[in-house]
Amino acid sequence: MILRRIEGSGLFRRATFNFMVGFGMLAMPISTYAANVINTSDASTNNAVAVIAKTSSKPTAEPGRPMPVKIEPRVPTSVEMARAMELMEERVRQLESQLLNISEEVASRIAKGATKAECANALASQPVKAAEFQKEAPVVLPELAANAPRVKLSFKSFVRSAKTMFSATPMTTLNLPAPPKPAQAQLMPVQQQQAPAATAPAPAPAPKKDEPTGALNFFKDVEVSGIVDGYYSYNSNKVDLFSQGRAFDVRHNAFSLQMAKISFERKNSKENPIGFRVELGVGETVDRVISVSDSSRNDGTKHVLQAYASYVAPIGKGLTLDFGKFYTPIGGEVVDTKDNFNYSRAFTYWYGGPFYHMGLRAKYAINDKVAVTGLLVNGWDNVFENNAKGSGKSVGGQISVSPTSKFTVVQSYLVGKEAPLANVPATSSRDNVRHIADTLATVYVNDKLTLMGEYTLGKDGDNDGKRGQWQAFASYLRYALNSRMAFSPRFEVFKDREGLRTGLGQTLKDLTLTHEIKLVDNFITRFEYRRDFSDRNFFTNSGGAARNSQNTFIIGLSYFFTTKGQ
Repeated sequence: MILRRIEGSGLFRRATFNFMVGFGMLAMPISTYAANVINTSDASTNNAVAVIAKTSSKPTAEPGRPMPVKIEPRVPTSVEMARAMELMEERVRQLESQLLNISEEVASRIAKGATKAECANALASQPVKAAEFQKEAPVVLPELAANAPRVKLSFKSFVRSAKTMFSATPMTTLNLPAPPKPAQAQLMPVQQQQAPAATAPAPAPAPKKDEPTGALNFFKDVEVSGIVDGYYSYNSNKVDLFSQGRAFDVRHNAFSLQMAKISFERKNSKENPIGFRVELGVGETVDRVISVSDSSRNDGTKHVLQAYASYVAPIGKGLTLDFGKFYTPIGGEVVDTKDNFNYSRAFTYWYGGPFYHMGLRAKYAINDKVAVTGLLVNGWDNVFENNAKGSGKSVGGQISVSPTSKFTVVQSYLVGKEAPLANVPATSSRDNVRHIADTLATVYVNDKLTLMGEYTLGKDGDNDGKRGQWQAFASYLRYALNSRMAFSPRFEVFKDREGLRTGLGQTLKDLTLTHEIKLVDNFITRFEYRRDFSDRNFFTNSGGAARNSQNTFIIGLSYFFTTKGQ
């Protein structure tokens, strides 16, 4: 290390002093692990340190004795100062060399995959002359800063080696103790040492002006979403107005609004147990999902597609309880077109099961593979109870099992007394027990191909008390050509032998081919061809004549948005 004399300023002197104190702190972690501290101090060093260490503190008189004569401290000569600094320079050079050796040793061991214990042993095996320097630093360094303003030691090489060591082997890696904070009281005269003033506890932070509180805090997590869904359909039978057997795409040769809705939802969890969902809508879907038994009393509430409150009870992993009006969990297709593979709905969806319920729903996820749902509701598609004396309630259950991430099977069952479709209100003699069992299996072959199959079996009675059943099988496929396009064929068979669901004993079939294009995000266009056919003359043409088939061509447009992202 080279001793240099350069012009300095007060700021330069303070930087020199602080850096040298910092050097002492860097040496401490290493000295902790040194097995043996070599004490090779020579007499000349001690003499020089003693000369430099003299202070200018005022003499005090002992009790009963006169005040001693004031003796001014001797200022060290330039020779003594130079000698002291040469000794300090020699000490620093020795420490620098030893630090560099330790750095190389530890870096080598780490490169070879050494453990923490092995690295610590490597440090302990290196003798470090740090303890004596630590003892002298509080005395020597202040005097150097005060009496030798034009002198500075060059620490460039030391900084380089120290940085190499501590960057290659951080303290957290070697589990070294953090160096203690420098004792500032040792660097000032005793007369100036004072007890630290007690600090008052920091005041609690004031709430931000724009931070919602109370009810506003509850509603800040509400997600707002919406859908606008329209279509154009052409029926090859050139019917007068409506296509027979269709759910929501009923109008021929016309531009139609299937549904426009807006939704408000606050999702809940075990940490935030209160939630809700409200959906308001207009369009053909609103009128089509209202059952005959509810239509006369539902003119005001039919635009409320869903409205339920939700609570997560602190039971196990969290039991979710929903109360109100909600879509049925039964089946493979849903009300919102964008969430289906095809634009039109299958016969299985339109005739096979319910659309919505009014009542209580309980959901519980046993683990990440099994979830169960329970229902206690008024029945099928009824906001108001339509059974005699309100005695008919339906109960149901559902279990969802996903043994792997690529396969899911859902089994649903619902049973309860239900009035026949045309009997409003029901009479006790005409109440019947209605059953439906539905099995839905989904296979996610890969990120492009998805297969889905559904089987439905239902039993009910008619106005005359005659019992019957229906069953359906629907198969779906969706293949994503890329992130913007997909192809989705569907084939189904719906058997209604007694005509309980369609009004005519028959077997319906449909073949649907759907090509989906996502022109932009949140905007889906679907081009669809569908052929419906029956073993009976169920369909009609423009003159009202019965036909056993019909073909439709549909262009469907669906735009959707949400404030929480997709």
